[in-house]
Amino acid sequence: MPNSKLRSDLRNLAIVAHVDHGKTTLVDGLLKACGAFEAHQVIEDRVMDSGDLERERGITIQSKSTAIDYKGVRIQLVDTPGHADFGGEVERVLGMVDAVLLLVDSVEGVMPQTRFVLRKALEHGLRPILVVNKIDRPEARSEEILDQVFDLLVELNANDQQLDFPVVYASAKQGLSTRDLSVPMQDLIPVLDTILEFAPAPECDVSAPLQFQAVTLGYDSFVGRLVIGRVNQGKMVRGDQVVRIPAEGDPEGFRVTKLFGTRGIERVDLEEAKAGDLVILAGVDSIEVGDTVCRPDALLPLPRIAIDPPTIKVNFLVNTSPFAGREGRYVTSRQIRDRLTREALSNISILIEDTERQDAFEVAGRGELQIAVLVETMRREAYEFAVSRPEIILREIDGQRCEPVEDVVIDVPDGFAGSVMEKLAERKGRMELMEHKGDRIHLRFIVPSRCLFGYRNEFLTDTRGEGIMYRAVRGYEPHAGDLEGRNIGAIVATDTGQTTPHAIFKIQERATLFVPTGQAVYEGQVVGEARRPGDLNVNVCRAKKLDNMRAAGKDDSILITPHRKLTIETAMEWIQDDELLEVTPKNLRLRKRTLAANLRKR
Repeated sequence: MPNSKLRSDLRNLAIVAHVDHGKTTLVDGLLKACGAFEAHQVIEDRVMDSGDLERERGITIQSKSTAIDYKGVRIQLVDTPGHADFGGEVERVLGMVDAVLLLVDSVEGVMPQTRFVLRKALEHGLRPILVVNKIDRPEARSEEILDQVFDLLVELNANDQQLDFPVVYASAKQGLSTRDLSVPMQDLIPVLDTILEFAPAPECDVSAPLQFQAVTLGYDSFVGRLVIGRVNQGKMVRGDQVVRIPAEGDPEGFRVTKLFGTRGIERVDLEEAKAGDLVILAGVDSIEVGDTVCRPDALLPLPRIAIDPPTIKVNFLVNTSPFAGREGRYVTSRQIRDRLTREALSNISILIEDTERQDAFEVAGRGELQIAVLVETMRREAYEFAVSRPEIILREIDGQRCEPVEDVVIDVPDGFAGSVMEKLAERKGRMELMEHKGDRIHLRFIVPSRCLFGYRNEFLTDTRGEGIMYRAVRGYEPHAGDLEGRNIGAIVATDTGQTTPHAIFKIQERATLFVPTGQAVYEGQVVGEARRPGDLNVNVCRAKKLDNMRAAGKDDSILITPHRKLTIETAMEWIQDDELLEVTPKNLRLRKRTLAANLRKR
């Protein structure tokens, strides 16, 4: 840029880390440290996690930006997801910033997603600022974590400047930090001072023609669609006539009517935004992720945003069960297609394709959690549909059929390590590392993605709920061969009606049931899990026969074992190719594709 100058009044950073390492909590602390909240404001924890699903699950799903003012400098921070399934959000955001704040847990250390986000940051040429978080925990090992991060940077071919990274030690939850472990922790001001000292100021050309790229999309019930991105060069002024350059087709003109910035957690109106600013454009429904916004007399498109391709796919189908249409408002193939198309526009890590059937659509994503979040979002919007079993997406690499593999990091009590290693060996996993940490064992495996379908439930059972497992896609390797399917059968209802205590009492000894008593079921619905291979057709609606003959003794008292409540993730992992998950706003049901028992035998 010939006329570019450093904007010393601005810093743009993304906060990246593995899931649960404290990104959103640190943003909360920095906002409080800079006085972003009024004295009378009631502030919830994890203020940046604004969606209902984010608060319920305790994870960040969508990237969000905020800005704080410190010593005359505006620090624009982007909080990113830490879960591997939402890695597409991280990849997009890194193009908007000039440095990354890398958080690493002082106990867990470098985890699979730490490797992923750091590799992407280095590919963008960004310098990391390391924050070793949770050092107030008694088992913290801060110096060891420092060595781990350095080794990882060397492994990822970081340059000399990236290897010379600054370090801050912090407890984000307590709002304390220090740059030297020998100095007692104080507030989070050391983190802000480190950002001002080491995060580069953006190099901008304000006099050049406008260039703005849409990086992520949001929605507001008052102003409509929100387009979040960075002004790459020039100025964006409210009221100006501009054009957007799409991936295909002719440029389309529109007027900038609403322009926002962020201050703390509030959106503020802007009259203009200069090069380097992260801004929100509102009221433009046609714009898509990756589009460039320019002046009509200077069409200067930026390269489209490229991200890693999806790794798994499922089919979304129109619900055809006997209970179809009872609970959902949107049930037709056209309504489901429109909703999925809108999702693909705002989330470019999800791909939607038509299938040979008019009532089925293929949805490809990064992992089961990303698909499950989409399913849960749609059911809360009153959609009703069915979902097939997840399948992996194979790729041809150097003439070989390759499949996605994942880094699996497991932390279990000493006594359960044997069963975990045995199960993962059966699932074609290979062990890379085994470390003893007190009375627990730290294991690291590389396992094909498809071999992990349905494993989480087994893992929790084998470790009695005490095990911790993290997964992240590592890359592609040659196909590891066929894998045996589910080794237990399904309990399938033979009649339509309501489940009765009498019938359930007779079945529960040889099965784990998914439905309580008094629940409406239909023929072909999967109502439980058998204890052995092979499906079992059972009448769960059978009532006790009453007659006028008196029994010699009392009737047996009926004790019903509580049923297993299914979640979207556990249900998708459990089903086989001949089964579907029926999703409605009020219920999740498992069913056979072919409902009639006599037709399934064929």
